[in-house]
Amino acid sequence: MSIDGAAASASTRQFLLEKESELRVEVGSEAPLRVRLAAGSAEVFGAELPPEKWMTVPPLQNVAIFTWRGATIVLDGTSEVEYVADETPMVSYVNVHAILDARRVSANSNSSQFWPTNYFIFQGPRTIVVGPADSGKTSLCRLLLNWACRRSWKPTFVDLDIGQGSISIPGCIAASSVETPMDSFGGIPTEMPVVYFYGHTSASANAELYKVLMKELAQTLERRFSCFSEYEAAGMVINTMGWVDGLGYELLLQAINLFNANVVLVLGQEKLFSMLRDVLKSKPHIDIVKLHKSGGVVHRDQNVHQNCRSYRIREYYHGIKNNLSPYSFSMNFGEINVYRIGDGPQAPPSALPIGAEPASDPTRVVVVNIMPDLIHAILAISFAKEPDQIMSSNIAGFLFVSEIDFDSKRITFLSPCPGELPSKLLISGSLKWSENPKF
Repeated sequence: MSIDGAAASASTRQFLLEKESELRVEVGSEAPLRVRLAAGSAEVFGAELPPEKWMTVPPLQNVAIFTWRGATIVLDGTSEVEYVADETPMVSYVNVHAILDARRVSANSNSSQFWPTNYFIFQGPRTIVVGPADSGKTSLCRLLLNWACRRSWKPTFVDLDIGQGSISIPGCIAASSVETPMDSFGGIPTEMPVVYFYGHTSASANAELYKVLMKELAQTLERRFSCFSEYEAAGMVINTMGWVDGLGYELLLQAINLFNANVVLVLGQEKLFSMLRDVLKSKPHIDIVKLHKSGGVVHRDQNVHQNCRSYRIREYYHGIKNNLSPYSFSMNFGEINVYRIGDGPQAPPSALPIGAEPASDPTRVVVVNIMPDLIHAILAISFAKEPDQIMSSNIAGFLFVSEIDFDSKRITFLSPCPGELPSKLLISGSLKWSENPKF
């Protein structure tokens, strides 16, 4: 059964799924959609659907409800596209999960013994998922994480996709252990995530900063793994950007190296698979696997990506189900210090060779004066005690600049919760947001 575009009605309808088939649904931004498992068993990105319970699908979500043995699914509300597919890559995906699971078992067994001669025997699977934009990387990451959690592992999810943001808001790279399966249509349950604020939604804005923050995150995780063998054995699942050409390819190789990835899953591009296989052939401990992307993956234009980013930020302040009330407060200009990473001369002209121009320093921390262009900006709250610690410090949260009064020299923020700020050191980038009434 297929219902496309305006033909999708708001009436309740039922889908009978045969074994190893899936119901693919594309949800728009206007009206809500509810899903209920009426019979059988089914899962969404590896998370089991509870029986006879209505689940709400957030706006702008593309979901695939898959069943291994057969199921009856009921939808209520409006979607843009609905259809049942009996050709899916799920069998190949679950085969990858089985191999990763075996490696976790082996690493866990070795971790209880003396430190082995070969470090890679002790190391759990560090799986990096790569591919062009809109190839299903995030969906595959969710599948692998959920299946691992259902086997009682505690894998670490690393999100390097600054364009969308799965752990934190867009403009960040982050990591968190995932200890329980994710809600079918909700966010990722994270415990004490490690978040670094990049401040832009494209790595080309400051590639050197992106590299530095990846290195900081990788070193933080190595320290954690050295203290907790269960996290080391469970390994990582690493999500990446969809930029795989030129500088994007260079950053991808750096991510593989920095996080010591030993499994590379390539989605949706033969050329990328061939390039990685050639460049990594000198590293026999790295397995490169080519996987087909799901037929349910659809190309999204720039406007849709922008709307998804806006929704992710709104979700931070208002909650996934729009059930949170953000807190508004104001402060004097002198009570905060705003910084930006990048800009500023690397060296004074007098210190440069004759005829040379000063070069900008992409990792320099510079003071930002409070000006009108900060209105609607997203500012990160740094845990740093001093400005020179900002590059290596985790992020406590985010403030939205809703208003600036230059006469009284007061700035008004929107915060997800009341209370004193954990730090007065704030970081700005190019990330901005405004309330979108259609959400």
